[in-house]
Order: sequence, then structure tokens, then C-alpha cells
Amino acid sequence: LGADLAPPTPSGSGGSGRSDASHLTPRGGAGVGAMSRRERGPEPGPGGAEAAAEDAEPESPDQCLSLLPWDRFSAWLHCVCVVGFDLELGQAVEVIYPPHSKLTDKEKTNICYLSFPDSNSGCLGDTQFCFRFRRSPGRKVSLCCFLDQLDRDLPVYLKKDSAYYYGYVYFRQVRDKSLKRGYFQKSLVLISKLPYVHLFRTMLKQIAPEYFEKSEAFLEAVCSDIDHWPPPVPGKVLQLPIMGLIMKLRIPTYRDKPGTAPIVQNMHQADAQISMALPTVHEVDLFRCFCPVFFHIQMLWELVLLGEPLVVMAPSPAESSETVLALVSCISPLKYCSDFRPYFTIHDSEFKEYTTRTQAPPSVILGVTNPFFAKTLQHWPHIIRIGDIKLPGEIPKQVKVKKLKNLKTLDSKPGVYTSYKPYLNKDEEIVKQLQKGVQQKRPTEAQSVILRRYFLELTESFIIPLERYVASLMPLQKCISPWKSPPQLRQFSQDDFMKTLEKAGPQLTSGLKGDWIGLYRHFLKSPNFDGWFRSRQKEMTQKLEALHLEALCNENLVFWSQKHTEVETVDLVLKLKNKLLQADREHLPVKTDTLKKLQTHINDIILALPDDLQDILLKTGTT
Repeated sequence: LGADLAPPTPSGSGGSGRSDASHLTPRGGAGVGAMSRRERGPEPGPGGAEAAAEDAEPESPDQCLSLLPWDRFSAWLHCVCVVGFDLELGQAVEVIYPPHSKLTDKEKTNICYLSFPDSNSGCLGDTQFCFRFRRSPGRKVSLCCFLDQLDRDLPVYLKKDSAYYYGYVYFRQVRDKSLKRGYFQKSLVLISKLPYVHLFRTMLKQIAPEYFEKSEAFLEAVCSDIDHWPPPVPGKVLQLPIMGLIMKLRIPTYRDKPGTAPIVQNMHQADAQISMALPTVHEVDLFRCFCPVFFHIQMLWELVLLGEPLVVMAPSPAESSETVLALVSCISPLKYCSDFRPYFTIHDSEFKEYTTRTQAPPSVILGVTNPFFAKTLQHWPHIIRIGDIKLPGEIPKQVKVKKLKNLKTLDSKPGVYTSYKPYLNKDEEIVKQLQKGVQQKRPTEAQSVILRRYFLELTESFIIPLERYVASLMPLQKCISPWKSPPQLRQFSQDDFMKTLEKAGPQLTSGLKGDWIGLYRHFLKSPNFDGWFRSRQKEMTQKLEALHLEALCNENLVFWSQKHTEVETVDLVLKLKNKLLQADREHLPVKTDTLKKLQTHINDIILALPDDLQDILLKTGTT
């Protein structure tokens, strides 16, 4: 609160324990990159938000439940678009639902071009894929009070990025002689801020074919169903009705141990509705996606971890988008902090920015299908060329990493084109394990589980030494004085961190040999480290603020105010009120009881003051 309120209390320099740093130490790797691990009340339930902001509850539950029409819809989707092909205009947005949904002209243009495969893809029939594009800046988003709380409960890699939208596409192209072009071409597109790829893919599979037969009235009914869904609450089994089907799913929470997820049981419905249990909301079929570049998975993990510029050249948007999403997820539970575009076209508003030769390629992963990119992006350092992704029925042939100069067109052979030399020695065991699975016709889902666990263990072995070192930057408990501002975190020192690796490095959890030190040095310069460290820094700073609040609560503040002037007491009250506001605004990891106790202190101090000051302070809000 400031040293001017009382003589400085000696803080001491020794001490055995750190300020509750145990919450920052990895629990079996379960908390890698996670946001605040704070004590909470009951988790929010699927039907409402009574407990959604249990620790910081400025509004009453009744206020949280007073949802306006389309609020529930907006919690899941921004809008639904229908994109068709006009002979004169080309691709055009034919329908936006709900009609009040706002999209800028630039956003509509991006959606138009990204909702159709490139003409060379030859996607006859039905195709599903996804894309990601920048939101236009400067628009305010009105969300219900509990939605931000829901985002805080998510694992870091599933948190919304307010700068981007996802587009989930169901594209149909069939011959139709009654049309001038000879083809019916249309896309049904779900626009959302949520990265729940599997959920929206499953949903489109159910509704899109019927929409193409029934048109607008059916779309209206679909959106009405979504507007009756419960909020997307992490950690709860949700039942989402959609046109006679009930989808059952569970959104992960940051408390889940990475690599594990409670199974959602497909229970028998008493009524006529069919129930479908989704094993995941966000994961792609990892093994199927990586099968074309089977022998390079470890090198690709390094490239993604380091935020290296990567291009995926594929025959269709389905293959490009799935592969890009698989790459981004392979460093989970770390969040990939750079931009990634599952499907990118020459019409994209960032095309010039990302393909310029006047500067080094940016830290981004692009999925492309247009042959033009083979020439435009040939200066990029790492290019993955994949053919048609099929369910693996045979073992991929061993292929060497190819030189970039050999990549001339999209017809080049599948493989990884790069001059990158991996820091770590190749793990032959995972290759043998997956090869054996192919020989034994192990289901691709089981292969994906093995591959996901391998990536998870590799990422955790890499990040745990960093977690351990960063936790040691926390000041000592006895440095926290209620009468001084909370102490600062110690600075991150690359040299000090490197010294810890000799005794507490990745060798404790991984048998892989190689240049781990070189990998760490490279990683510390990457956007992924910057994003991870900012998140940890924020978490620990909030913990210090919370400990400072607890220290204040343990002081006899009324006794203090009696020993000081009215001016100093009023100053104290205003500062304490601001502390409460900060705790609510920044969602500090503070127990509700602590906040109530501090409010009681404030009230007791005010009641001990003269009546005229009481009136002023009771009316005074916080700044």
C-alpha cells in the first residue's frame, strides 16, 4: 500500500520457504503453461452461471442469468454464412444468420475466398475443412458476465484469441446441368472464436447435407437450437441438441492432467432423440495427418516448438487444414503463439505480408493448395509437401529430408524440404512402435493416442526445467509486507537457467540425447517462449498481489487507523477499495473469504470515523 503509511518493516533476507511457489511447480507436468491455479468455489454448471465467477462476483446470479436473445448462440458462434458462386460476381456471401451479425467488407471477402477450394483441387462431392482469419480491429464485443470466466478455466492452448475467427466449412460441388456452370457449388460456414474443430466438424456433418436440400428455414431452426444450448463451460458434460440429435461432450479444463480426458458416456435417451458422445472437442486425427511425413515427426516438433516459418503444400484444403492443426497441437500443452492458417489463398488479405521477399519469412504456419505457392514461397526455409491423406494401410517408405532447391512445383514428391539440422537425436523407438501398429492393423485412433502421448512427454520433458527455474524467481514469503508494495519477480537470466540444466535438465524425464542446450537457446528467442513466459509472469505477479492482500487481511487495520490522522486513514480506505477492485478486475487467485474479510476491515475503519467522513467514504466508489 506504500511505505508512507507506516515505518518500513524489516523484511529480512533469509528464509526457507518461497511465497507459496508450490503452485508453480509442475505437478507431473500437469500445469505446463497453464494460467492461474487458484482456489475456487463450485465450478459453473451447464445450465447457468451461478457459480461461474465464484471468487469474484460483482454481479448477482440473477443478472448473469438474464440472457438476451442470441446470447447463448454468441457464446458458441459469431454467425453462420452461406457462400455460393455467382457467374458475374464469383464467390459471394448469400446468407448471414442471425441477420444482425456484423461482418466488415474485408471479413466477408476473406470468408468468400476461404470457403471454396482452389479450382485445381478438383473437390467433387462434399469436402470439410477449416480456415482462420484476422478479425477487423476496433469492434467491441459484448459478452455475458460469465463468458470471460469460462475462458479462464480453459487450458492455455484452447483460450480464445480475440484477434482471429475460425471458419468451419462444409463445401458441396456436384454436377447440375440446369445451372449455367454445370455445377452446384455452395459452402455452409460456421464462424466462431472457438477452436473446437472436432465439435464443429461433427455438427456440420449432421446439418449441412440437410441444409442443401431444405434451405433457409432449416438454417433458422438450427440457429434456434444453438441459442438454447448451455454455455461452453469447461469441465462439465454438456448436452447440445441439434435437429433431433443430442451431442454429448466435455470441454477440457486447465485442471485436467494433460493427455487424459474423462470419457463421455453415450447414455440411452428415454425419448426419441439420438445421442452422440464426442471423445474430443478440439483434437484432430494426429496419426492420419502425420502419416505422409512419418519419419520426420520429431524434427517437425522442433520446428513448431521454435516457431519456424512452415508451409504445408497439400492437394486440397481438407489435407492442408488438418495437417496445420496437427502441427500446432503437437507442442500441446504449450500454446503455439504465432499465427497459423490451416488454409491460405492468394486472395487472403495477408497474402502480400506473408509472401514478400523483402524480409525474412515470418513465424507462421501456412496451409496452401494453389500451385502458385510452390514458386511464391520457394524462399521459405521449411516446406512440407503431402499427397492425399489416406488411412494408413501400409508402412510409409523411409524418406530422407529433401533439399529446398528440389521443390519446383506442387507435383514434387511428398516429403519435408529443408536444410534444418535437428538438435536432438532421432527417437527410433516411436517409429518402430508406430510401424508395428501399422503391420498389426492397429486402429488409427490408437496410433494417434500413442503419437499424442509421445509429443506430450517430449514437450513436458523440455518445459519442466523452465517451469522449475521460473518458479524460483518468486520472492520469499517474508519479503511481503502489508505496508509496502508487493515485491517484484526476479529477472529471468538465460545464463542462470542454463546452469540449472546440468543437474535438473530434461535428462531427468527423457532418455533422448542431443544438443538440448542449443535447443533451449533457440527456443528462448522464439515467440512461443515469449508467450509462455508472459503467461507465467502474469500468473506469478497475480499470486504476489493475492499474497499481499492476505497479508493486509491479517493486520489489525482498525487499530492502525486509530494511531494515524484522518487524512492517512481516508487514504488507506481508498487504497483498500482499489485493491478490492483490482482483485475483481484482474481475477486474482484470492479466496472469497479473504475478500469478504478485507471488505469488513474497510467497513469497520469507516464506522470509526466521524459521520461526515463516513457519508463521503460510503458513497465513494473506486477509481
